Amino acid sequence: MVNGSKSGISDQQAGMELTREANKVDDSRLADLIARREAIENKVKNSGRLRRFGTDIRLMFSLISDYAKGRYREIPWKSIAAIAGALLYVLNPLDLIPDLILGFGLLDDASVLIACLSLVESDLMRYAAWKEQNAERVSNERSALPNE
Repeated sequence: MVNGSKSGISDQQAGMELTREANKVDDSRLADLIARREAIENKVKNSGRLRRFGTDIRLMFSLISDYAKGRYREIPWKSIAAIAGALLYVLNPLDLIPDLILGFGLLDDASVLIACLSLVESDLMRYAAWKEQNAERVSNERSALPNE
């Protein structure tokens, strides 16, 4: 975990920003977030400071999408809201430390992502296991189908 003093904002500030964003999340904001997935993934991919979160962010988006489509509901709403809040925070260029400030602008984004991951890590791990089991089941069902 990144120490708050090295990340531009304290762990407490990151937690407060995450809570503030999570409290704004509702079904319409989830739909908006899913629609903006590519923009967030591109921002992360093109940022040295956020790139290390790429795998986690893809898993977060997959979880939110499966939740929104009703395929996976074995997660508390507060975890969905925290994940969505963190992703919305990353998307906002004018957050606590504006992204335009070279060298520092994405440090708060990383801190908020870290705060989120520490809160929802077990939920993400359960989802990843469910997703893997579901993929295996679908693959087995497809292989059992007769060739046409």
